[in-house]
Amino acid sequence: MRPSLCLALGALALSAACSVSERDELEIGRSEAASIDSQVPVVDDTAITQFVTRLGRSLAAQTDRADLDWHFTVVNAWPVNAFALPGGYVYVTRGLIEQSDRLDALAGVMGHEVAHVARRHTAKQIEKAKKQDVGVVLLCTLTGMCRTLGGAIAVQVGTEAQTAQYSQRHEAEADSVGVIITTRAGIDPEGLPRFLETVLAERAERPTPLEAFFASHPTDESRIAALRTEIAALGPSRGATLIQDTPEFRAFRDRVRALPLPPPPYDTLGAPARRQ
Repeated sequence: MRPSLCLALGALALSAACSVSERDELEIGRSEAASIDSQVPVVDDTAITQFVTRLGRSLAAQTDRADLDWHFTVVNAWPVNAFALPGGYVYVTRGLIEQSDRLDALAGVMGHEVAHVARRHTAKQIEKAKKQDVGVVLLCTLTGMCRTLGGAIAVQVGTEAQTAQYSQRHEAEADSVGVIITTRAGIDPEGLPRFLETVLAERAERPTPLEAFFASHPTDESRIAALRTEIAALGPSRGATLIQDTPEFRAFRDRVRALPLPPPPYDTLGAPARRQ
């Protein structure tokens, strides 16, 4: 029988038989979101929140979990990153938004995170964790911060937990499902591989702002090629009607760029060398 305390985060070691129901998933998400919101600088700007929420919900609506109470939050931190909590909580950093040159780039990254939730990847990772600490598994899996110098969240963990991440299969599935989600939402899925090409090229010149992203989203040319294969397989569904960019997105990005500097220590952690 599954222990009723499987969802006690940060304190309970999971047994091998522990399973995560949808109810557990929602409670885990709420608990972890409350913890994260109390530790990181969340952007409190109605226009910014409304834009990212509209975009996120337009993507989530293309999944079989559209009925979740989805939440989309912008973190006022420079590192380029995004992550999702179980139950429909998706976070993007201002660094990611500022790095996105078009709407389809941001939508592509968000579609990938929505796909993780839609496919219950975190719940599956927790079920496989066996005797590892749930809270540590969540933070390592969802943010990749176990292997970064800093980022939106600083996590101090033991050596064993540092290996906890989404599996390669889950990452590939999130890419594949994310392409479908983005296309169904009417946005060009080419935005994600094009964004990944850009950040790969910039990584050598400006590694610090991109450190968190690559830690939690392992990226190389093979991932980009696989994404383009997925997109090509869509065939006629891709067309001139798919959106690449909008004036509304550019106004949204400009508003994000005009935000006050992040509070310490986020004001210098991964700060861009030059803001345009």
